[in-house]
Amino acid sequence: MNPSPGSRFGAYDVTALLGRGGMGEVYRARDPRLKRDIAIKVLPAAWGLDPERRRRFQREAELLATLNHPNIGVIYGIEESDGVSGLLLELVEGPTLADRIHGGPIPVSQALAIASQIADALDAAHERGIVHRDLKPDNIKVRDDGTVKILDFGLAKSDLARPGAAGGASVSLMAPTGTETQAGAVFGTPRYMSPEQVHGRSVDKRADIWAFGCILYEMLVGQPAFGGSTTAANLAAILTAEPDWRNLPSSVPDAVSRLLQRCLEKDPKQRARDIGDVRAQIEDALAPHARRGRPVLATQPMHRRRRLATWALAASAVIGVTTWLWVVRSSSRPTGSTSQLAVRQLTNYGNAETDGALSPDGRTFVFVSDHAGTPDIWLRQVAGGEPVRLTDDPVR
Repeated sequence: MNPSPGSRFGAYDVTALLGRGGMGEVYRARDPRLKRDIAIKVLPAAWGLDPERRRRFQREAELLATLNHPNIGVIYGIEESDGVSGLLLELVEGPTLADRIHGGPIPVSQALAIASQIADALDAAHERGIVHRDLKPDNIKVRDDGTVKILDFGLAKSDLARPGAAGGASVSLMAPTGTETQAGAVFGTPRYMSPEQVHGRSVDKRADIWAFGCILYEMLVGQPAFGGSTTAANLAAILTAEPDWRNLPSSVPDAVSRLLQRCLEKDPKQRARDIGDVRAQIEDALAPHARRGRPVLATQPMHRRRRLATWALAASAVIGVTTWLWVVRSSSRPTGSTSQLAVRQLTNYGNAETDGALSPDGRTFVFVSDHAGTPDIWLRQVAGGEPVRLTDDPVR
């Protein structure tokens, strides 16, 4: 049975429930021997008897034990009490970054100082071959003295191929048993997932760099980089939309504006590749001589994405979400000739589709359909093939 306020967990006095979510339950407790408060994280009661969940819980502890960094929450050990395993963690006081952002945009200098610490912590994890995969403002605490702490490595992935890596497969307390190595498994929080995560592809440290870019944009603007009222809308925006760069404050250095665009490149091959380099550029921007001004935008890609979005909108207006227009223009067509439009039906589920969106390169189409019994997110290649379901739980 999981602990409750007023009970004991091993040698520790449990004083309060700090939070409960899909990754576990976290309690505040008192260590009577060292006279300090700590956090105890336990599996949700429904998972406590699952040997696979317990193994992954152990793996989270092992990954955390390899990370010794001032901006990463410390693990003190593992405790067993009445058959329940708990991680003994550093208790980090202060609001989450999500709480800070909820109060509005963070001043540029403060946002960059926070971002620099986040990047430094990620750099330490990546050097150990560890990818967080669920970086978001809710998993980041900011203490009163300005120190940033990254928490919750429950979805972390350890890459055996990298020197010095902690070893092991993906650690996920959310995915069904045994799915961490299956193609198409989706890990993360929708608003901060990289395009490759949305597609269910294997990810590396560049997924964390994408999430970092989302967080930095949100700190500066006070709004998510990719919004939407539903999970489907969030994922569609990640695949098809661009952040509104005009919303960045005019005091943001040009270099930071360009860096944000590199962090949020949809193609991981074009994205910033090393968070250590990102941190160095942010620290340069924090220098007094940093030049400030409006962001320099990559206009050509933006024009192309707007054109694709216009085609998708026109198609949905004319023939509905069931059939979309796929526009093909030949660069070798003689001047003055008429452009050809090819109509291709991408779905045929009896008008059971909503929230359709085409990717910027025109190759993939994502939509929501309840034709299988529950609303789920589906993805289909425009070139052909059957739609692939990206979610297992109903989309709300």
